Amino acid sequence: MELSIGEKGVQLKEYLANLLAYGLAGDHQIALWRRPKEKKVEIILDNEAPTWVNPTIEDLPSGFLLHPFQETPEKKALLIQAKNYYSLELDQPALSIHEEGPWPNKEIGPAKLEELLVEKTGIRNKNSQSGNHNITRKADFLKTVNKGVEAIEKGELFKVVPAKVKSAELPGHFDLVATLLHLFEAYPNSFVNFFHIPQVGTWVGATPEVLIQTKENFFYTMSLAGTQKAKGDNPIKTAGWTQKEIEEQAMVSRYIVNCFKKIRLREYDEIGPKTSLAGELLHLRSDFKVDMDATNFPQLGSVMLDLLHPTSAVCGMPKEKALEFIATHEKFDRSFFAGYLGPVNIQQETALFVNLRCAQFQGKRILLYAGAGVTADSEPDQEWEETELKCDVIGKHLKTRK
Repeated sequence: MELSIGEKGVQLKEYLANLLAYGLAGDHQIALWRRPKEKKVEIILDNEAPTWVNPTIEDLPSGFLLHPFQETPEKKALLIQAKNYYSLELDQPALSIHEEGPWPNKEIGPAKLEELLVEKTGIRNKNSQSGNHNITRKADFLKTVNKGVEAIEKGELFKVVPAKVKSAELPGHFDLVATLLHLFEAYPNSFVNFFHIPQVGTWVGATPEVLIQTKENFFYTMSLAGTQKAKGDNPIKTAGWTQKEIEEQAMVSRYIVNCFKKIRLREYDEIGPKTSLAGELLHLRSDFKVDMDATNFPQLGSVMLDLLHPTSAVCGMPKEKALEFIATHEKFDRSFFAGYLGPVNIQQETALFVNLRCAQFQGKRILLYAGAGVTADSEPDQEWEETELKCDVIGKHLKTRK
């Protein structure tokens, strides 16, 4: 449903608050997102029960796909179907609402939306995908990093990506819509998203990393690794990268190329590495592009999705050994952190992103997630500081008061 300016106009913020409150109150599945470099927010409401699907994207109906870090044979990916789809231009001063859509309710404001958010995310279910979490202590994280370095020095791993989870309180009078609008403005090059699935989880994020994208006859992916804080008036030009960071990013690129080799795909374009800005953080990035018509590979999106996830940027190399290390040493369930999410088959495009820079709502608290790439040259305290920077990408905006 396209919404346009008209006589019965309402402010964008008012309408988004109403739409989200309507969805939360009715126990709808909700997905809201703003794609990188776009001026449009898209929303899906679905009042059906969550659907677990096989992520063969070419066969899926239009919707929003969510895949946890680790799938099970019974539960692979969740699809929120686009039965009620809304598209709103962010630079419009007012909107006109069609009869079939939820109308603005003057009684619904930030306070009511906050109340619903706390109520609906405070309910926990033993079958919840999020499971129970143990907050990561710094000493435990440093110990895990040291064990990772030891495994690399023994030749068991080339790289591993341990993660942490930290908890924080939501401020009083938390304004979800104001927070989302702040994220849109602060991270124009990121995929800003919010999703709510009753009894499964409610998350917000601003991820800079494309996992796979298919548009018309082209396939896209990227390798993104290395992290430093953006400094100065022109941080991209003044950035300096260590050998450790350069090699870490090169590993991810090699991983993508090796996936191409596995399926005997030789015709692709690679651009990079180059410095990329994501809010207040810098990363090294390379972009890959394939013409699916020229290579006669129309199902490349699903094939590469299966090969790439989880990438070495969120897991490590070799993949199976890194997954084993993570399962042994991490004391919490990553849930949707480091999984992937995004719209599928909407307006002839699929865009799935690695779920980074994200947080999960739990009543009046939030859980913040972040990981750090560990190689032979890693310094544990520096890796901890990197995760603090990554958590702050979302954490500081969740403290917005309006």
